[in-house]
Amino acid sequence: MDVPTMKAVFFDLDGTLTDPFPGITRCIQHALRGIGAPQVPSASELAWCIGPPLHESLVRLVGRAQADSALTLYRERFDAVGWRENAVYEGIPDTLERLHRAGLALYVATSKPRLYAERIVGHFGLAAYFRTIFGAELDGRNADKSDLLAVALATSGARNAAMVGDRSHDMMGARNNGLHPIGVSYGYGTPAELNGAGAAAIADSPRAIADLLLTPVPLAG
Repeated sequence: MDVPTMKAVFFDLDGTLTDPFPGITRCIQHALRGIGAPQVPSASELAWCIGPPLHESLVRLVGRAQADSALTLYRERFDAVGWRENAVYEGIPDTLERLHRAGLALYVATSKPRLYAERIVGHFGLAAYFRTIFGAELDGRNADKSDLLAVALATSGARNAAMVGDRSHDMMGARNNGLHPIGVSYGYGTPAELNGAGAAAIADSPRAIADLLLTPVPLAG
């Protein structure tokens, strides 16, 4: 029998539950071409953009003056097709099922706009596992993971909870809100990034997430 060491878990979406690499990188390239950027990085050169708030990444790529225009173009393509250019990591459904059966309250907490997060989680058949999907608003509110988790905790009332994610923002957001920070190394952050941001443990696979959160208790007698 699995007995949880935590009562609730907040999961990041991109790089933790699903691999959004094709959709995000293609949408950024589309946006950069649309604003006439002199150079459009390759998909592999844009991998660092997966995880942090998108507007912050666009500011780094094109400057603050053009970031809003780039974001509008990004969302045009993402809304049409980019959100589907995505895949659930192997082992995630089994992990969520195991945690759900053990009685943990599961939530999504992502810097992606909640509108898209709900669409993606539903499309890939994961919605039944989550009580609530917390995400940023289209106007940028709660894109910061610390702000988002503060809202998520106040709304859900969750206690004794963990945050599972693949980037430093997830670990720092967890630390800032009293959550147990668990990093995943199969996403887009390195173990060095995760450890540097305060990860208490790092899972190298979805199965390892459940192993960290659940402790087998031997039957008496």
